[in-house]
Amino acid sequence: MTRSFFFSILFSALFINVYAQQSDLSVEKIMQDPQWMGTFPSNIKWDQNSSAIYFDYNKDGDPADSLYRIRLKNSKSIEKVSWTEEKDTDFARGTYNKAQTKKVYAKSNTLVLFDIKSGKETEVLQMPKNISNPVFLANEDWIAFEIEHNAYVYSQESGVLKKLTQIQTGEEPKKKETKSSDKASFLEEENLKLLSVVKEREDKKETSKQLRDARKDKELFTYYAGDRQIMNLQVSPDAKYVTFTLYDRGKSDNTIVPNYIDASSYTKDLNTRSKVGADETKVELAVYNIEKDTVYTANTSTLPGIKDLPDYVKDYPDKEWEEKEREVISSQAYFSDNGQHAIVNVRSKDNKDRWIAKMDLSTGELTNLDRQRDEAWIAGPGIGWTMSGGTMGWLPDNKHIYFQSEATGYSHLYLLDVNNGNKKALTSGNYEIFDPFISKDKKNWYLTTSKVGPDERHFYKMPLMGGKMEQLTSRTGNNDVSLSPDEKHLAILHSYSNQPWELYYKKNASKAEAVQLTSGQSEDFKSYNWRDPQLITFKAEDGVQVPARLYVPESSVKNNAAVIFVHGAGYLQNVHKWWSSYFREYMFHNLLTDLGYTVIDIDYRGSAGYGRDWRTGIYRHMGGKDLSDQVDGAEYLIENYGIDKEKIGIYGGSYGGFITLMALFTEAETFTSGAALRSVTDWAHYNHGYTSNILNEPFNDPIAYERSSPIYFAEGLEGNLLIAHGMVDVNVHFQDVVRLSQRLIELGKDNWEMAVYPAEDHGFVEPSSWTDEYKRILKLFNATLLKK
Repeated sequence: MTRSFFFSILFSALFINVYAQQSDLSVEKIMQDPQWMGTFPSNIKWDQNSSAIYFDYNKDGDPADSLYRIRLKNSKSIEKVSWTEEKDTDFARGTYNKAQTKKVYAKSNTLVLFDIKSGKETEVLQMPKNISNPVFLANEDWIAFEIEHNAYVYSQESGVLKKLTQIQTGEEPKKKETKSSDKASFLEEENLKLLSVVKEREDKKETSKQLRDARKDKELFTYYAGDRQIMNLQVSPDAKYVTFTLYDRGKSDNTIVPNYIDASSYTKDLNTRSKVGADETKVELAVYNIEKDTVYTANTSTLPGIKDLPDYVKDYPDKEWEEKEREVISSQAYFSDNGQHAIVNVRSKDNKDRWIAKMDLSTGELTNLDRQRDEAWIAGPGIGWTMSGGTMGWLPDNKHIYFQSEATGYSHLYLLDVNNGNKKALTSGNYEIFDPFISKDKKNWYLTTSKVGPDERHFYKMPLMGGKMEQLTSRTGNNDVSLSPDEKHLAILHSYSNQPWELYYKKNASKAEAVQLTSGQSEDFKSYNWRDPQLITFKAEDGVQVPARLYVPESSVKNNAAVIFVHGAGYLQNVHKWWSSYFREYMFHNLLTDLGYTVIDIDYRGSAGYGRDWRTGIYRHMGGKDLSDQVDGAEYLIENYGIDKEKIGIYGGSYGGFITLMALFTEAETFTSGAALRSVTDWAHYNHGYTSNILNEPFNDPIAYERSSPIYFAEGLEGNLLIAHGMVDVNVHFQDVVRLSQRLIELGKDNWEMAVYPAEDHGFVEPSSWTDEYKRILKLFNATLLKK
């Protein structure tokens, strides 16, 4: 298609658009400030006494959300919290004592005790500098806390304050040597030999100094961290050890993103991330042994398989692979309540291994308890990421640890006895576990699962050592629960496919009825009959069933054209029965369906919610099964919904933009048109944390990068392509589409256009940008899919 013809059909689309318009919706309406939809609660919090629920809301139509509250014993009316009260309110602060009767937390430089029953705050200690992370130790008279990366303990009974560590950044100062000259030494020695009084006085000085030194308290060993950051500082419950993370960012080159519309009127450079393969970070777990007054690091060299090579090396037979100890990243230490044991989560930097190991605190030696190996990459709900251990900790018996693992293909909750190594799965099945935690009486678990189905989330209670799960929520959709501090009530953020989030509460019992507390939809939003998409599956080329959401138009307006939406983030779920984070796209799909389009939204391979095999289906080939799932979705529509094979479009942002490019470049016989928004065009230019999981590193696995990057397939463009990108995108850099555009120019392609947005980052903010972008998408589809 020539450029002139492309423009002519875009202009003719104006006529088509007017003729086909059968909707009460418009792009301008959908993409305006989301406040037009109403106000919906978020960030649910309870007060300390379980008497009120606090949340972010905007009942008064302010420029931004404010803090609101509902007092449960009163009329349950929604009231705005004054700024004076809000600034002194911190609901998440503090840690409990064992009996759950007190909390300790810090207010700037003041250590505060809070009595749960009376609601009284008591200031127990003030320091010259800010206090952070206070906790009760095993002897609950003692409270440990941190000031400027050093550990302190305080006795409530005696008022004794001790500094446990002397940690400093930078290098240890070099001691100056004061060596006397030979001449000076000779004269001094002669003087002391000849003059007895002088010698006696010098001897007395030395004796006095020795006495003073003997009376001094022993000085703390000073540990110099150099250029490394100190993180995750913790005092063991028995106050015998202090652990901390040493984080070295390295010196990898960051990339520059120019901001052409800076307020100064000058172009300003934004210093952003480095590219994949440039990660030079080093993370170590250090232990300060208080009795021995020394620091050592956790020894990871003895972990089983620490030198294992990944399977993909077999694709490079001509390359020599050195069998060496792999770099790892250690989490913080997780102490048993009595302080006698500690475990640590260790991940290999090549993403293939996760070890849970018991650490001998007296030496730093590690003993492996559980190794999870994945030749793709370790991930999944609760598994942890980089320095995070994910779901991990100790049961009150001080011998069982808990953690999550994808050992069965789905992320489940496990117990392991550290004394004998016996492991027990507390949950099992083709579903996933999210955010488990132990009840305050230490008798039960609370957890969210997808047991009802991958398209729903519900909250459960389960005995501590395993057993039947009691489902505590019942409303279809997603139930995001915040348990009250006294564990007697649930505050529930609930939504359904066509119903945004609202706040409910109920008693902590399965048969109790949930009471709706908010109703935030505006009259304008409620006036439209938002569709409840059909949840379907279709058969992929390899025989698996692929989940999707389907929007089918009325037969009277059906135009036999289809649009496929590709969600972003790769590892994200959008086929479900709750309000989508892609709410603008959801509304756009309602508009498209009104205009006669059939719309399908697919949870392709790589999406979240379906276990390990689905998650890793894109390993070493992005644009493989994730793209073939889109093609198979198109075939499903052709075979089952009468879609014209010449009238199929595709669009998406970020990862969805990447798939759109791959679709237009490599599946031209399936897709007539596509809109690629903020898309990755060359994975070697994306970030390390995400990309190296899936494609390894470009200098080690170039095969994976070449077959996964659209820029290598641009010569295959035959259909009509719209590229849209924010110019200050610090996630997927504008450079991505600049390089691709040059490639298209050199290839002589003229059936593509690019829209740029100078004020936008990766996620658009301005309604004008959203509106412009989606008007262009609609024009593209109307012009190229509805033509005779």
